[in-house]
Amino acid sequence: MTKFILALYACLLVPFGMKLMAQDSTIKKPEYVLIVDKSKIVTMATVNEYGEKGMIKAMDKGLNEQDWKQLSEKFGKAIGDDPMFVVLVSLFTEEEKKERDKRAPIAPVAPAAKEDDGFLLNPGDTAAGFTVKMIDGTEVRLSDLRGKVVLLNFWATWCAPCIMEFHEVPGKILKKFDPAEVVFLPVAMGEPREVVAAGMEKLNKKGIVFTPGYDPEKKVWAAYAKAAIPKNFVIDQQGIIRFVSTGNAEGRVDEIANEIRKLLDVRK
Repeated sequence: MTKFILALYACLLVPFGMKLMAQDSTIKKPEYVLIVDKSKIVTMATVNEYGEKGMIKAMDKGLNEQDWKQLSEKFGKAIGDDPMFVVLVSLFTEEEKKERDKRAPIAPVAPAAKEDDGFLLNPGDTAAGFTVKMIDGTEVRLSDLRGKVVLLNFWATWCAPCIMEFHEVPGKILKKFDPAEVVFLPVAMGEPREVVAAGMEKLNKKGIVFTPGYDPEKKVWAAYAKAAIPKNFVIDQQGIIRFVSTGNAEGRVDEIANEIRKLLDVRK
């Protein structure tokens, strides 16, 4: 079924302050590990086949401590080193599938509803002003960054696509642009400082080093967007939003970098 495939991609794709440190441009981006019925590791193509046949009952991204321990013992290093990037796929048994098909009502196919991308501000809009606290104790006011291109990123420590996106930021954003011209401003939404700081400690060990802000009451987030993260806003030197993105599709960070480059080229 198409809806199962769409759900899978939603599951997998549903994301610097003022200090910079040496960045490794070859940081390896993690890959999702797909495990079916806790019994075997499969490819995305196999999961798509299950979806087409209507066999997928549920998909859960991330493992609890008990499942992580159990599956680590079963599969070893094959499941990686972070439970955030493991997706458990549960299949219907043949009996369950027959029972479900018997109960399923036959309904006419309704036209697809327009998808809400969750953006409250869009290209051409003036960026909403805000002041955000950074985990190092400083504060950043957006209006103080006029004259620079700002990449405003909304993320959370529990968001696997956000963390995947961050693996590309050092090599494709931080090392490519002069911090005097471009500021990467990631804001963790809905989380307190201690949680964000702990999440950054894990990223620092991989060579992903920057200083994020935190927005525990989602006040900054509420002015810009809703729904899924990561969300990115490229804001020009005059404070106008020029590009927005959601999710972490393949090539997305390259696309963001190209949009930043266009704004810098205009000034030359």
